[in-house]
Amino acid sequence: MDVAVRPTETTPRAGRPGRIIIVRHGRPEVIPKEGPPMGWRDYKDWWDRYELSSLKEGQACPQALLNVVREDAIILSSARPRAIQTAGHLGRGREVMSDAMFNEAPLPPPRLAGRMRPKNWNKIARLLWVFGHSGGQEAVGEARIRAARAAGELVRMAEENDGRDIVLAAHGWFNRMLRPHIKRRGFACIHNGGDKYWSYRIYQKR
Repeated sequence: MDVAVRPTETTPRAGRPGRIIIVRHGRPEVIPKEGPPMGWRDYKDWWDRYELSSLKEGQACPQALLNVVREDAIILSSARPRAIQTAGHLGRGREVMSDAMFNEAPLPPPRLAGRMRPKNWNKIARLLWVFGHSGGQEAVGEARIRAARAAGELVRMAEENDGRDIVLAAHGWFNRMLRPHIKRRGFACIHNGGDKYWSYRIYQKR
């Protein structure tokens, strides 16, 4: 069962691996649920624009999240601008290591007739992707393999860096895919912050 952790905790336990902190990026400039009705081709183009979009200007990283990111934490992100910029907030000027291994799982639309808002395309595309529709993009099985590899890398870094925390800024769905793999490797979720923008979960070695 997930339990809360005090955000002000700053001292790692001696001799233990660092924590793994998984963060969802901040609010993007292009909002996944917003947009006019569109056909599947326009939705595909719209999603491509979303993947390249930056964070919406004028927002600040929540202080509660900043409080849990220790000064010696290793900061990682996906290769998408919104995640890199989120990691920049978390690092407060420190180096950020970005890697496409942590990118969001794709949302290939089915070739359906008619027009829908992006939020409806999102739901249909994700459901069909889970059941095998890939549209020539990364298939669900391939993404699961990538998630297992990514979780393994996070755990390896947490175990090999003298108790330093590993902080990853990534994406809503791919973060979900990471969770079971992190837990199978002996890390328990000690803080569950939900799935909204700037939300985070903290994992610690059992």
